[in-house]
Amino acid sequence: MKATDSIVLLRSLAEAYEAACRPICHKMKLSQTAFDILMFLAAHPDCSTAKDICRARGIRPNMVSFNVERLVEEGYLQRQAVPGDRRKIRLLCTDKAQEIIEEGRRMANRFYSTILEGMSEDEIIGFEQNIALICRNAEKLRNS
Repeated sequence: MKATDSIVLLRSLAEAYEAACRPICHKMKLSQTAFDILMFLAAHPDCSTAKDICRARGIRPNMVSFNVERLVEEGYLQRQAVPGDRRKIRLLCTDKAQEIIEEGRRMANRFYSTILEGMSEDEIIGFEQNIALICRNAEKLRNS
């Protein structure tokens, strides 16, 4: 596979994932970015600051700020000061966000199963190991 084919594949997967998210986002009246923030915070409670979201998800700070503000106003997130560092604010999903998170998890599981359809268990394990290696290598490139 050529490098350009890989980029097209990744873009296609991202577009397919966004299409799978669209019904939830529409139903809950959320932007894709707001949905992604909720799902990220639910999956990574140890990475709970706006800076963490920007770094891990590659979302521009102004977009994170705008969407976090909206999610707080609508009761899906709450802010919590970090003891010992008055500049840091943790973002926590509220009980109101749980319905969205559960529906998002169900959708993500269906999406992942569909993407891997036709692969054996050993192929899936190998695929996941290769993806982990690719992610580590990409992180090295990003930090160099």
